[in-house]
Amino acid sequence: MISEKDFLENENVSLEERITRIEELLKDKKDPRPMELSILLALKIAYEMKAGLEVGVSSSELVAKWSEIYSEWTIEETIALTKQLLLHPKELAEKIKETAIEKGKKNE
Repeated sequence: MISEKDFLENENVSLEERITRIEELLKDKKDPRPMELSILLALKIAYEMKAGLEVGVSSSELVAKWSEIYSEWTIEETIALTKQLLLHPKELAEKIKETAIEKGKKNE
């Protein structure tokens, strides 16, 4: 079950560690959902901005790689969700958190 404590513990994880964790979760996944890819893409873009790099330096390479693997719909949906994550992160984080906690309670 995902708890409030789980979310609080993850708030202290560095951006680089979050990227590594998501990459690790996705590396063997045959057909990831656009939301999963968008989380990684948003983290990559956030890292570029934090490091003072031009946005797209590494994230555009990632999208190019994905476009060779996944459908056009998946890429378009991933980019749309990434925009939402970057423009409205608090609202989406709260929504994801509420959904995850509710699911955890149902699974008890």
